[in-house]
Amino acid sequence: MEADFVIVGAGSAGCAMAYRLSQAGASVIVIEHGGTDAGPFIQMPAALSYPMNMARYDWGYRSEPEPHLNNRQLACPRGKVIGGSSSINGMVYVRGHAMDFDHWAEQGANGWGYADVLPYFKRMESWHDSGHGGDPDWRGRDGPLHVTRGPRHNPLFDAFVQAGNQAGYETTDDYNGQKQEGFGPMDQTVWRGRRWSAANAYLRPALKRDTCTLIRGLACRVVIKEGRAIGVEVQRKGSCEVIRARREVVLAASSINSPKLLMLSGIGPARHLAEHRIDVVADRPGVGGNLQDHLELYIQMAASQPVTLYKHWNLVSKAMIGAQWLLAKSGLGASNQFESAAFIRSRPGVPYPDIQYHFLPIAVRYDGKVAAEGHGFQAHVGPMRAKSRGRVSLRDADPAASPVIRFNYMSEASDWADFRTCIRLTREIFDQPAFAPYVNHEIQPGTDVQTDDELDAFIAEHAESAYHPCGTCRMGRVDDPDAVVDPEGRVIGVDGLRVADSSIFPRITNGNLNAPSIMVGEKVADHLLGRSLPAANDEPWIHPNWQIAQR
Repeated sequence: MEADFVIVGAGSAGCAMAYRLSQAGASVIVIEHGGTDAGPFIQMPAALSYPMNMARYDWGYRSEPEPHLNNRQLACPRGKVIGGSSSINGMVYVRGHAMDFDHWAEQGANGWGYADVLPYFKRMESWHDSGHGGDPDWRGRDGPLHVTRGPRHNPLFDAFVQAGNQAGYETTDDYNGQKQEGFGPMDQTVWRGRRWSAANAYLRPALKRDTCTLIRGLACRVVIKEGRAIGVEVQRKGSCEVIRARREVVLAASSINSPKLLMLSGIGPARHLAEHRIDVVADRPGVGGNLQDHLELYIQMAASQPVTLYKHWNLVSKAMIGAQWLLAKSGLGASNQFESAAFIRSRPGVPYPDIQYHFLPIAVRYDGKVAAEGHGFQAHVGPMRAKSRGRVSLRDADPAASPVIRFNYMSEASDWADFRTCIRLTREIFDQPAFAPYVNHEIQPGTDVQTDDELDAFIAEHAESAYHPCGTCRMGRVDDPDAVVDPEGRVIGVDGLRVADSSIFPRITNGNLNAPSIMVGEKVADHLLGRSLPAANDEPWIHPNWQIAQR
């Protein structure tokens, strides 16, 4: 078993690379531990809470007890299935802000500024405005990844945008276009009523080519000979074998599993590797470090009229929605129900948004546990650029063992201040006239939770991961001791080995991470092929009074 390129992980970036490399005539083998993504739980958008809670599709990782969050162990789902986390995520599509990528470049990821990555975002997209406005000049039209918008029939979606406007914030027709800041419609990776995962967009077309092969197995380590990666050791069908790469090995196994694989292969902090009796190939202290994520809270309101999705929260209605979706790929089952969004700034002097909202017309948790109150709605809110950093490390040298994941959430005082601001700004939005016909009272946190100490206690008990881990194989300059890969994704200190997934992000981007992860796969594929798209010169919108005004 050998190919020009061996990719570990059939997730967001891995599928995109398999498509582009095989399209260029190179032979590719993709190694994926998970199984098929067939079946309604994954393909039906409204069923999104199921696959991320099913052991069949999810690695089932949990953090270590988080000391600043009452020692809770937070869920850290990662897709163990064709399509990776793009097959179990919320299907929310956010590129990130232009200034996120300019910051990457400033941190040593040369060639990853916004002007460099925008052409890749355009190349990967087929954007469908479906009559809801938008910014067509900034979007792609003929890429493999279909991006659409929900129908926004529920009056609460519009009430959320109107309330933001009444509170003095910007509106935006397209947060993935020129102007991210403001309230407006949300994009989703849904096409013709189905989840449009990286598997549907990229891997299935790639596998129709003779040059692309998918192998099921558990990648154990990268085989390195005389300083060069020559293949991947895989456990499959009860035995161990090496799948060889004629040109390069690429790890696209997630921000949790890519650093784990590097460490199992002898690339990482030398002292940590020695603890597990792993021979050191390259002492890279940054492997597994720089772990970042978005935390969020659900601010929930009880509704005064039965306009929410709660009326469908029963077996009969769910069965009817499921039947309509199975027969026609239409109805409530054909949307993730995240159809309005916002990106705002927390205070004057912040140049671009640092708070994100997902609005949902039901009061429910990601794991499908509904609020006790009946009819209600909620905003998911959280800071975008927390200062806290964590680490992924090895539990032991057994490739089947789950790694140690310490996010170290809320370990910086500024993160608490940011979260308190999020809660107070959200309450102000729900207090606007647009919500007056719909609001009964606040379910969570509850109006008795007001002081800093009360809010902090609520945050410690209720903050949840938005499932956006990244940064654990940070991209940077070759002479940066904490960088793991160079600006072309090459692992520093080893030849023939790259990493391409959200682990290479120097810093977390605004919003959900599926879109930038796919972009990384697209761009690193070009680096592997020795080519690149010409830079763009589009100027993104920045609030003209950002230095003195919060809105």
